[in-house]
Amino acid sequence: MADKTDWEARAANLLKAELKRKGVTYAGLVDRLSAIGVDEKEANVRNKLSRGKFSAAFLLQCLEAIGSSQLHLD
Repeated sequence: MADKTDWEARAANLLKAELKRKGVTYAGLVDRLSAIGVDEKEANVRNKLSRGKFSAAFLLQCLEAIGSSQLHLD
């Protein structure tokens, strides 16, 4: 069974891959989050993604902000 850090790393890697696929930088993500009413600093986003410590709500906010309607888990 995978431990918590494995799941956190997987979540972070999925989000990073989606950002890369969409061509969105962390700074661009912060701008897009702001456009949907989510106030985040670039340093905070960078830290969340490097640690893999973020909520499901944050993941959904990011996906919405970058226009991702599907997420492939494989």
